[in-house]
Amino acid sequence: MKYITLKGRTIVQGCCKAEALVSTMPISFLGGVDPTNGKIIEKNHDLHGECVKDKALCFSHGHGSTVGSYMLYSLAKKNLAPKAIVNQTADPVVVVGAIIADIPMVDQVDIKRIKTGDIVEVDAYAGIIRILKTRES
Repeated sequence: MKYITLKGRTIVQGCCKAEALVSTMPISFLGGVDPTNGKIIEKNHDLHGECVKDKALCFSHGHGSTVGSYMLYSLAKKNLAPKAIVNQTADPVVVVGAIIADIPMVDQVDIKRIKTGDIVEVDAYAGIIRILKTRES
């Protein structure tokens, strides 16, 4: 079976397989994600109402306050965090959050090639994302 493989840059090492949750919009973990349930609450966000828990969260970049790093860590402590983070451009706030929460993270990836519902393997040791199953198949 042939998989689509995307190459990026390792930010935080790790590996996981998860369903992708994809947005071309930036995400703020402070005020944009509900810390009690992991749902995106930012108004007018294309993922509004979606939960990040156990997803491979793919988005353009982070934005917002440095407290967002702690919010990502807090989500991880409550078992509400994504299994992996894939960005087009790494943002320092998201990077610090991924490091302290031990969430595999890769950037410099063309996230437009990944669709919500795809099953992906994030190999952040090698900086590779494999699309194992598309939502259409």
